[in-house]
Amino acid sequence: MPIRPATPADAADITAIYAPIVTGTAISFETEPPTVQEMAQRISTTLLNLPWLVHQNEQGHVSGYVYASKWRERAAYQWSVEVTAYVREDARGQGLAKALYGRLFEALVALGYCQAIAGITLPNGPSVALHESMGFAPVGVFGNVGHKLGAWRDVGYWQRGLQTLRAAQPPLPVQRYGGV
Repeated sequence: MPIRPATPADAADITAIYAPIVTGTAISFETEPPTVQEMAQRISTTLLNLPWLVHQNEQGHVSGYVYASKWRERAAYQWSVEVTAYVREDARGQGLAKALYGRLFEALVALGYCQAIAGITLPNGPSVALHESMGFAPVGVFGNVGHKLGAWRDVGYWQRGLQTLRAAQPPLPVQRYGGV
């Protein structure tokens, strides 16, 4: 599959995937979709430290994307990341999210990360199924922590080990990974 690092030039396609999720679902807790400019800045900022990957379809458009972000700010958390995956509605069910996550996990391991965490607004059966098929296990639910679309929402957390724990060396900068 044509998977590559995202660039700010992908922001329009990524925004087109994400905006309906923001406006029409509780999956994202954002209430206003980011502009294309804001999304380009998010991509640029993420790529300073962590991978953001896209699947590019035959027409040259982004069909899905994944990225990693810091789990928490404290130094002791530096080996853990939160991961996110979104696929365009008409491209779901074709294995894109699994392929994207597979490449993301390869990159994260090469960079030295040890744990991946995914937060999922509940209920969301397709996302739970995706994450569990990728080796994530449920670790807890925060009840009623967000209010969107007229209802209080729970968020579940899933965790996946990325590699065998070893002596802790700081993760490498994303620029040191050339695998994508």
